[in-house]
Amino acid sequence: MNPTHISLYVALFQLWNLNFFKDEFYINREEVMTYSKIGSKSTYHRCIKELSYWKYILYIPSHNPFKGSSIKMYDFGTSTGQVVAQSCVQNETSNGQALVSINKHLQTIENNKNINKRNFFKNLNSKNSKTTEKQKSTVPYQDNLKTSTDKNYNEPL
Repeated sequence: MNPTHISLYVALFQLWNLNFFKDEFYINREEVMTYSKIGSKSTYHRCIKELSYWKYILYIPSHNPFKGSSIKMYDFGTSTGQVVAQSCVQNETSNGQALVSINKHLQTIENNKNINKRNFFKNLNSKNSKTTEKQKSTVPYQDNLKTSTDKNYNEPL
């Protein structure tokens, strides 16, 4: 199964939802291709036939452009009650509220490492600007995109 199969299934599920989850509904190929973002008819037909072969859907082609193909979606694991995994039954749960530590690291506070890194890169950039000035004098049009200095967006490239 690849992303194309998944997008096609989700598109069919959306149409199934629009049809109020009827047992069987009819689709328009162009509409399904638009919803699933599939651009090729051959990819669409290959994927819808594979979904049918893998028993995710039941696809009944109509060969009539005015009627549309028939689709039956299967219900996977539906139940009326809550599903509880057997591995979760052994775990104990508490009735209290989960607490978060008050010492949680705040992203807005700057630490010394970040300040040192900024200073290092500022020094590095100032050294590079001196070397690019030397390069400009020897090689014309070296930096015509102005990548080494601040860009002035009012000027054309």
